[in-house]
Amino acid sequence: MLSAAAAARRTASAGLRTNAVRSVSIWANVPAGPPDPILGVSEAFKADKDSRKINLGVGAYRDENGKPYVLRSVQMAEAAIEAEKPDKEYLPITGLADFTKNAALLAYGPDSTPLQQGSVAVTQSISGTGALRIGGAFLGKHYPKAKVVYLPNPSWGNHTPIFRDSGLEVRQYKYFDKSTVGLDFEGMKADLRAAPEESVVLLHACAHNPTGIDPTPEQWKEISDIVKERKLFPFFDMAYQGFASGNIARDAFAPRYFVSEGHQIALAQSFAKNMGLYGERVGAFSLVCADPEEKKRVDSQLKIVIRPMYSNPPLHGARIANKILSDTALYGEWETEVKGMAERIIGMREKLYSSLTHDLKTPGEWGHIKSQIGMFSFTGLTTPMTKALAEKAHIYMTADGRISMAGLNSHNIDYFAESVNKAVRGDL
Repeated sequence: MLSAAAAARRTASAGLRTNAVRSVSIWANVPAGPPDPILGVSEAFKADKDSRKINLGVGAYRDENGKPYVLRSVQMAEAAIEAEKPDKEYLPITGLADFTKNAALLAYGPDSTPLQQGSVAVTQSISGTGALRIGGAFLGKHYPKAKVVYLPNPSWGNHTPIFRDSGLEVRQYKYFDKSTVGLDFEGMKADLRAAPEESVVLLHACAHNPTGIDPTPEQWKEISDIVKERKLFPFFDMAYQGFASGNIARDAFAPRYFVSEGHQIALAQSFAKNMGLYGERVGAFSLVCADPEEKKRVDSQLKIVIRPMYSNPPLHGARIANKILSDTALYGEWETEVKGMAERIIGMREKLYSSLTHDLKTPGEWGHIKSQIGMFSFTGLTTPMTKALAEKAHIYMTADGRISMAGLNSHNIDYFAESVNKAVRGDL
């Protein structure tokens, strides 16, 4: 029989062993994930104390003074909503019904036959990212051939993990031609023709991210023919309607044309860029169905997809967007503002092209700066050039040379052009 002292020693020893085991965390073997390339740019920018620093990595609009911009139409809508003293109750699973109706009208247009027939299933989403995730999950469950999704090369960095996490295999089709800094249309067509029948193909409706290169209307028509011929399923990501050209209908040409040609498309919409509702997370996902009865069944399954994800979407941003879309005066104000934002970016493209080509005579061909559209531009700058620009000129962008044109303004564009000129010449 153990003495009291021996028993105490044994208890203490057991306690030490238990503490030693407990000192190894359950999560000790979780590896560190890779840093986000865009967030890394913003962090480096924030740490830089130089007064000349420029952040061209952020995917958000900035005004002429480089500041975040809240649209006047948004402010007016918020004031009107506040005056109504609305409640804060949960939305239905598929969101604010008036908003989803008006979001679909904005995307498909008033002349859309499926809309007129009541055969478009639409749900509110947590911005465009959430719309894509809902779409991926729905296709994974209900589209019998949805084992493979084809993305343009390159595409928005989040597309790949969104669809992989939805259980789909991600493949790529050619899109960007480095030699011309333009669209590799022949390569794109060849890859789509070679894709297995009934594969899903992701298409950027306008303002392709990250290249800023869009097919022309005639090229879209050819793409539609190939998609129809190969029985591919078109999934449009439309994050920049109105923000690309300044014209709502022009930026929606591709999905509207596909629908008019009989395609049953999927569509992800975002109101982050075109209404400046970044943090409100306002979006919509829709599917074109054969008839109203099919739409009802699809609606029921969308609810089943969404319920375990997040139950129901946020309320305030949907109210803002719907107020703008449903009020004639606010809609007109918003159209003017979104056109102004697009035109400011187009003006920066013109100025940058002129500075590099005519004023500084920078080596190379810079016509792509003007021909690209939307917030982003693939400049053609190499990784060593982007590194030199960050280290020597305090100008931050992603390593592939993509810049956000919204980060340029009349106060910094001359410095940016001069710095690019030096980087290209190897003088930094």
